[in-house]
Amino acid sequence: MNGRRILVTGADGFVGRNLCVRLSELGFELLPVTRQAGNLEEATCAADAIVHLAGSNRPTDPAEFMAINRDFSARLGEALTASGRARPIIVASTQKALDDTDYGRSKLAGEHVLVTAGEKNGSPLHIFRLPNVFGKWSRPNYNSGVATFCHNIARGLPIEVHTPSAPLRLVYIDDVVETFARLLGTPEAEGGLKDVEPVYETTVGAVADTIKGFRADRSDNLIADVGTGLTRALYATYVSFLPPDEFAYPIASHRDPRGAFSEMLKTRSAGQFSYFNALPGVTRGGHYHHTKTEKFLVVHGRARFRFRHILTGERHELETSADMPMVVETIPGWSHDITNIGDELMVSLLWANELFDRAHPDTVGAPV
Repeated sequence: MNGRRILVTGADGFVGRNLCVRLSELGFELLPVTRQAGNLEEATCAADAIVHLAGSNRPTDPAEFMAINRDFSARLGEALTASGRARPIIVASTQKALDDTDYGRSKLAGEHVLVTAGEKNGSPLHIFRLPNVFGKWSRPNYNSGVATFCHNIARGLPIEVHTPSAPLRLVYIDDVVETFARLLGTPEAEGGLKDVEPVYETTVGAVADTIKGFRADRSDNLIADVGTGLTRALYATYVSFLPPDEFAYPIASHRDPRGAFSEMLKTRSAGQFSYFNALPGVTRGGHYHHTKTEKFLVVHGRARFRFRHILTGERHELETSADMPMVVETIPGWSHDITNIGDELMVSLLWANELFDRAHPDTVGAPV
């Protein structure tokens, strides 16, 4: 266990909730407080490090900007000075801190009072002027446009995009949290202005279109390239906003006397995934492809695969089962079939390198 005690202000906010969960996983002891907390001074004395997240960006009264963003930071600075002990401080500020607005001025003032307090007792201050942060547990109509887009689109509600070309700088919550956690794990790190990477440079319209695409793709049994970068992070955020009655969705099952076949998922650039079953003694296939290739994995039961080269007549045969997992590939120009040679239902996963096109199926009947 790590055991270091971390004071987190604004622990009940979007970033705070994500950060506290991650720090708990890493073994830190948490001292969470909100900006209404009466135990700030006590928690400051007990903390080995401080993460200052508390703030307001949408108060009902503009005067609250200074009352919260500056004055609560000043109270934290006073508690730090009174404690008489240096310890690292992470400050979540904003890219708007230099803007000539009530919000920007209040965030910059909050930075300044903590810099002064840190200099007095030798505490290194790590200031992050964050762009728009997005991710799970964010609040629609409050934390970011991404949260609002995800919430509404997941529920089939309209969204408003006034200027699609408006630039948007984004950082993903997991990247923010991991950056803060690394700093807390290296208390000797020198303070200063810091950045979270990567920063995604995009537009409001592009983000809205991507999120709308997630909903449309699900209806078509498609999946976007959601494994890396901004699309990965947006997809995770969108899915986190799905209501529980949308956690599952049906797919078509095509049944005949041989068994059943279902397409599970289709991609635009890496083929599609399906599964099928076959009753004992049933043979499926008996065709070849010119270009299409497939991978089979039997996950229940036993199967025999047979192959025949359509020009030379060369033959090949192999057996596989769920007890001995083996991926079997089909080869262009070789007719192939699969037979359930067990006493129970055989189930196989199937990947094809391209989406099935009924007009051009690239499937030619030819018994093995």
